Amino acid sequence: MKAICRDCEWTGAEAPSPRRCPTCGSPRLLADPELDQLSIAHMDCDAFYASVEKRDRPELRDKPVIVGGGKRGVVSTACYIARLYGVGSAMPMFKALKACPDAVVIKPDFTKYVAESKRILGALAKLTPLIQTLSLDEAWVDLSGTERLNGGPPVLQLVRAQNWIERETGLTVSIGLAPNRFLAKIASELDKPRGFSVIGAAGAQALLAPRPVTILPGVGPIFGRTLRSDGFATVGDLARADPQDLIRRYGESGLRLHDLAHARDARPVNPDRDRKGMSAETTFNEDLTDPAALEAELWPLCEKLAAKARRDGVASRVVVLKLRRTDFKIVTRRITEPDPIQTARGLFAAARALLKPELGRPYRLIGVGMADIQDAEDAPAALFESAGARTLKTERAIDALRDRFGGDAVIAGRALEPKPPR
Repeated sequence: MKAICRDCEWTGAEAPSPRRCPTCGSPRLLADPELDQLSIAHMDCDAFYASVEKRDRPELRDKPVIVGGGKRGVVSTACYIARLYGVGSAMPMFKALKACPDAVVIKPDFTKYVAESKRILGALAKLTPLIQTLSLDEAWVDLSGTERLNGGPPVLQLVRAQNWIERETGLTVSIGLAPNRFLAKIASELDKPRGFSVIGAAGAQALLAPRPVTILPGVGPIFGRTLRSDGFATVGDLARADPQDLIRRYGESGLRLHDLAHARDARPVNPDRDRKGMSAETTFNEDLTDPAALEAELWPLCEKLAAKARRDGVASRVVVLKLRRTDFKIVTRRITEPDPIQTARGLFAAARALLKPELGRPYRLIGVGMADIQDAEDAPAALFESAGARTLKTERAIDALRDRFGGDAVIAGRALEPKPPR
């Protein structure tokens, strides 16, 4: 198969000319010489939280909508109208409203979003067990070897799934199809919203070459400026560079940059990474009220959780605080940080900020969690830059020492502070 209509699902050996479906006349055709050979896909819901709210409140259809807010006022999702004003995820709310003062701000309803996520991801689960979710609204899929089982090549399966999702949920998704995870994610961003793009192996380097280095995962604004100052403004510049020079300049990240610039990504779609979150908690022998005592219990949990995140190669922007009161009621608070976190220091700072408004009453349990985790390799470069980079490097060194000499080989100064009596 070399061409397919995304509306009526017509397939043909080659794309018709003019490029309209010969059956229904739709211009929404997919055509690529490798179309029936590609099996790795990335699916991303379009402005997911905001789209759910607009679907449920039709009067908001033509208005800019921002989902977010909370104690520290961060944008979780902005609809595409709000994005035209420059509003983006993780932006402080005061900046978002300054850019788009007429926006309708809606508090997140995660119960509703989780339910819709299960419906959407369930459509993919019917096709293959090889699904790796990144968050409620984003996943990689490996459809290798599913042609006979599902009645057609991966591209046809995905077109059918995309149409089913839109028809049954009233929400739209964008899909990228490619030979590997990196290219599939790039493809899914090319034609949003309601898009479906294909990147074949033969044309991948030519497509990437003129694009800015910030298109690569792990290259954020700061790292991008560093690369440009070193003479690497485009992906093509990195592809032409000596890999040894990149390694000398940027360490392990240099080798990964070289591979990505050549459109190479050997990572499999790994269902074992299909986790929405991870956490650590502890129950006290006696109820605690004192802020210092609660923080003293919180710090080792942050160390434990951050070390596990680094071992597993994951990070998260969403930090969750859990408290159990003396009446056994569970209190949970969450915050979405601008940058992914993989360090105990970063987790502790976010969790302590969540704890502060809850002080003044006794608790019998405290916990810290990371929600909507993602591969650290796909996280923005803030993980690897400036003060955050130094903290991450230090904590990785501590990991190595503890692995070699035992858990007590290195003890943080905060852990040495005497705990107040319980």
